[in-house]
Amino acid sequence: MTSAGEEQGGAGRDGPLWWERRRGAVLDVGLGAVSALECAVEGVDFAREGGLPTVAGVLFGVAVGSVLVLRRRWPIAVVLVGIGVAPAAMGFLLSLVGLYTLAACEVPRRITATLASMSLVATFVVTYVRTAGDAGTTPTLVVVLSVFMAVALNVPPVLLGLYIGARRRLMESLQERADSLERELSLLADRAEERAEWARTEERTRIAREMHDVVAHRVSLMVVHAAALQALAPRDPAKAAKNAALVADMGRQALTELREMLGVLRAPAPARSAPVAAAAGVAVGAPAVAGGGLEDGPTLAELEALVGQSRAAGMVVELDVRGTGPGRGYAAEVEQTAYRVVQEALTNCHKHAPGARVVVRLAHREGEVAMQVENGPGAADVVRPELPSGGNGLVGMRERVVGLGGVFVSGPTDSGGFRVSVVLPGGRP
Repeated sequence: MTSAGEEQGGAGRDGPLWWERRRGAVLDVGLGAVSALECAVEGVDFAREGGLPTVAGVLFGVAVGSVLVLRRRWPIAVVLVGIGVAPAAMGFLLSLVGLYTLAACEVPRRITATLASMSLVATFVVTYVRTAGDAGTTPTLVVVLSVFMAVALNVPPVLLGLYIGARRRLMESLQERADSLERELSLLADRAEERAEWARTEERTRIAREMHDVVAHRVSLMVVHAAALQALAPRDPAKAAKNAALVADMGRQALTELREMLGVLRAPAPARSAPVAAAAGVAVGAPAVAGGGLEDGPTLAELEALVGQSRAAGMVVELDVRGTGPGRGYAAEVEQTAYRVVQEALTNCHKHAPGARVVVRLAHREGEVAMQVENGPGAADVVRPELPSGGNGLVGMRERVVGLGGVFVSGPTDSGGFRVSVVLPGGRP
C-alpha cells in the first residue's frame, strides 16, 4: 500500500525497506519520533490516572507513538492503534496522520469509511466521557463539544487524504497517457518514415520502368533501322535515305520523351504525383507518365502508329482489334498500361526474333480489355541486331498489370515463338 505522501519525482527506487524514496523514510521516521515524544508526554498522565509507574506510561507512549513509522506499510494497523489508545487520551498526531494516510492510499473505500467512522465514534465517546463531569457544563454543551472534537479530529484528515489520493492517481493516469501518446507518436513517425522510404523506392522503380519502356523501344527501332541502313546504303541509296530520316525522327522522339521524364524529376514536389499517390496507397504497379498527369500518356488509339513504326523497321506485324471500347475510353492508367505492354512486347520481338511474323490482338470485352502479342520463330537468314537486354522487360510488364489488378501470362509457344497475354479491368475514365 502506498500513500499520497510518497513523492512522485525521480525514477527508480532508492529508499530502504518498504519506502520507495529515501526522503519518504526520513519523513516517516521524523513523524514517528514526534509522535513518540507526544505519546510519551501523554503517557505520564495516563500512568498517573491508572496508578502505574511513570516509566511504564512513558514507555507505553513511546511504543504507541512509534507505530506511526509504519504508516505507509500498514496504514490500517496505525489507525486501529490510534482508535485503541483513544480512551487513554494520547496519539492525536498518530490518529490524524494515520487517517490521512489511510484515505490517500489504495485501501478499498469501504474499509476507509468503516475505520474513519470507528475513529469518529471513539473520539466522540472519549470527549463526552471526559467533559461530562466538568463543572459548569450542560448536557447540550457536552454533546456539541463532543461532536465538534470528533469532526475536527477525523473529517479534515480523511478529506485531505481522499483529495491527495485522487490527485495522485490523476497525475499517474496523465503520466501514463503521456507515455502512451509518446509511444504512439514514435510509432507514427517510424511508419511515416517507412512510407516515405517506400514511396521513394516506388518512385525510383517507376522512373526506371518508364525509362525502359519509353526509351528502349525507340532506341531498339533506331538500332534496327541503322542496321538496315548499313546494308541498303551501297545498293539502294533512296531507301537508305528514307531509313536515315526514320532513325533521325525516332531519335528526336526518344530525346523528347527522355527530356519530359527528366523534367518531372526537376519539378517541385507537388507536381510529382507518383510519390504522393504511392504514399496514399495507390497500387504498386499503377503507372505514371513522364510528362505529368496520366491523361498525357499514350492511349490505345495510338497502337496503330506504334505498330506502324515496327512495320517501317521491316517487321511483319498484324494488328487484330475485336469489339469496341467504351465511348469515352478506359481509365487513363489502363490505356497507358495496355500501350506499354504492346510496346515492350514489340521491342522484345525486335531484339530476340528478328524477321519473325508478329500478331497483335486487342479485344474489348465487357468490363475489361485483353491484349496478346505473339511472334513466330525468328528468320534464320536475318542478322540478329546487337541490342543489350537487362532482363527487366517482362518484370516491368508484370508489375504494371498486377498493380492494376489484371492478369499477366507469358511464355514460349509450341511453334518456337513467344506469347504475351494480358487482361486488364476496364475501369472508368
